[in-house]
Amino acid sequence: MAEAADFQGTRPSPARRWLRRTASAVLGAPLLAGLLAVPAAGAAPAAEPAKAPTGSRTVAVSLNTLSPSVPTEDDTLTVSGTLTNKGKETISSAEVDLRVGPRLSGRGEVDDASKRSAYVPGVDPVTVGDKYTVKFPKLAKGISQDFTLTVPVDKLGLDDPGVYQLGVSVSGRTTTAPYEQVLGIERSFLPWQPEASDSRTKLTFLWPLIASPHVTAETRSDEQQTPVFTDDELAKELAPGGRLEQMVSLGSRLPVTWVVDPDLLASVAAMAGKYEVESGDTTVPGKNQAVAKQWLTALEKVVEDGKVIALPFADPDLASIAHRGKNVSGTLSHLQNASAVAATTVETILHVKPSTDFAWPVNGAVDSSIVDVATSAGAHNVIARSDSFRETTELPYTPTAARPIGGGTTAVVADARLSTLFDGDMSRAGSSTRAVQKFLAQTLALTEQTPDNERSIVVAPPRMPTAAQAQTMARALEGLAGNRWTQPLDLVAAAEVKPDPRATSKVPRAAAYPKKLRAQELPTQAFQDIRTTQGSLDSFETILTQPERVVTPFGNAVNRSMSTSWRGRSLEAQQYRDAVRDYLQSLTSEVQLIEKSDVTLSGRSATIPVTVQNKLVQGVDRLVLRLTSDNIRLKFNDDGSMAELPVRIAGGHSQSVKFDTATSANGRAQVTARLYTEDGTQYGEEMTFTVKVSEVTPTVLLVIAGGLLLLVLAGIRMYSHRKRTVASDTADGNGDGPEQPSDPTPDTGPESGAPSGTGEKVDR
Repeated sequence: MAEAADFQGTRPSPARRWLRRTASAVLGAPLLAGLLAVPAAGAAPAAEPAKAPTGSRTVAVSLNTLSPSVPTEDDTLTVSGTLTNKGKETISSAEVDLRVGPRLSGRGEVDDASKRSAYVPGVDPVTVGDKYTVKFPKLAKGISQDFTLTVPVDKLGLDDPGVYQLGVSVSGRTTTAPYEQVLGIERSFLPWQPEASDSRTKLTFLWPLIASPHVTAETRSDEQQTPVFTDDELAKELAPGGRLEQMVSLGSRLPVTWVVDPDLLASVAAMAGKYEVESGDTTVPGKNQAVAKQWLTALEKVVEDGKVIALPFADPDLASIAHRGKNVSGTLSHLQNASAVAATTVETILHVKPSTDFAWPVNGAVDSSIVDVATSAGAHNVIARSDSFRETTELPYTPTAARPIGGGTTAVVADARLSTLFDGDMSRAGSSTRAVQKFLAQTLALTEQTPDNERSIVVAPPRMPTAAQAQTMARALEGLAGNRWTQPLDLVAAAEVKPDPRATSKVPRAAAYPKKLRAQELPTQAFQDIRTTQGSLDSFETILTQPERVVTPFGNAVNRSMSTSWRGRSLEAQQYRDAVRDYLQSLTSEVQLIEKSDVTLSGRSATIPVTVQNKLVQGVDRLVLRLTSDNIRLKFNDDGSMAELPVRIAGGHSQSVKFDTATSANGRAQVTARLYTEDGTQYGEEMTFTVKVSEVTPTVLLVIAGGLLLLVLAGIRMYSHRKRTVASDTADGNGDGPEQPSDPTPDTGPESGAPSGTGEKVDR
């Protein structure tokens, strides 16, 4: 019932609501009386001061260091920390004591001890002795004091190997309670096994190198295709002290299995060369090449003899794909492509052959659809977690991680208690020390469950640990040095360990998937956006003479759009997808039709030119320009109202494509020009223009012919008349007879060879 009451939206029972109302009324009566008794009208009542901690919660105790974390008989245990008086009174005669014992039995008792906050007499350990105490004459309220306790291990009263409670308490007196009492306590654990055990647990610790996407789809037009980064935040993680630098430097001395996102390697490799960073509406040159080169060099040296697990490129969100994306066409092919390029990327950059046989859903939460999606991409091992893959029988021990789940697939079930110990803020020394000691205590308690049953356990820590979390994990693993109750095992070997037949191998139902995780998934719209972008990319690719310059950066960007790192960052995820789509559109629009004004045709036939421009640096090919007329009397290439011609243009050039036309009547025709790929897919925007036809009609030709006929007849008449006149003169005997009044004057002059005057229309 207590757990159910914590769920959001759960309504309390009527009896409980009645009890709460009654309590509110009883507690509110004195307050109401006080309000009515305020003497000054309109004066605001003073806020009731918050109650200060009392009893054993009066003083906050933080255990900042505990060294050694796993002591031996000859060691001296040193515990340091801080006391903070959170009460209302000064504490006098304060004494800090170290408490050890009793020995805890099992992992459950370790959990129970860590949950207690108040001092419980008879349950909490007893003090080691007055000889090993630190005394403060007083602790003023609100003031903190540091302390250090030093005790030889042989004085702690440790007996049989196992996990012992360890506590630091502060006792003292106050004016209100002038007797000695425990005013604060903090608990931890002391693993005790001075000699190596014959039975040891095989421990696999994943060491993830994963980052959120920082590289855009944009590249410069130079030969190297200079990449453009969204920001330079990745450089901060790679720099000394940064998250990723700490992961490599700490992991270099630890027995871990490296789990790598190939996109991180590709991004750092790109940063190691020439790169640019977005800055407002422009870009600026990146300046962190040295940091990137140094990190890659260090990582390459570290993993040369180690096991490397390569996740699919950009660490795609398997649960989002399974629940929201697999029904959107093309999504699973993107996942398969991300898996295919993973090995090549790692081999090219780190020069080691990784295993690509593992899938890692968020928080190890799985259901049958997630397993199906993971295996469809080629994985045969799915990294799950025990809080998702719950045991169906009451086993008295923690079973081996490997579980066969059918179809040749193995679920590698990480231990949830160990895997989640490093969540939260580990930058505080007290939190870090508590996590380290509990990790060591849990692993020892796990080993002691069945000493004769050697098991294999996997730890899957936070996917992108902070620097403080990485440091805490490293300290925990260093505490296991010497292999006293554990021995390291890589993940590939852990997946091949003989499974426990008593352990569950049933994959959880879809309804069991955590609602909180489901709410963080990428929406279906994200995969629809990706499909649209991919469709545009496919069309664009077919017309390019160097498609690899576009396909590779955009293919990687599409994979990044499905990254697990977008969980909880829906706005940033949408902005990234939009940026990829917009940049692709800007590239495709570089190949376009030039706007054309209206065309006037005179005559039965003519040629219409349409210009296609290519602003890309590479050539385009396999394009078709199609003209379509809405007037059947306007025909192209004697083919009809539609014609197509191929288009091929070098980078940075234009091409004028000419269409022969023929018409049989005057009028207007609306012509549509549009580019298509060779497979008939529309490319770019269409362009329309008007063709006006103004041909010479038969009536006009008849009038012209009639005029010419009249001129010919007039010429014949004049010729006949002149011939008769000449004949008459000859009959009179002389050719120079007097001029007859009826003879006409000459009406034709010499023919001019000058060109026709301007504006003269010549029909051909």
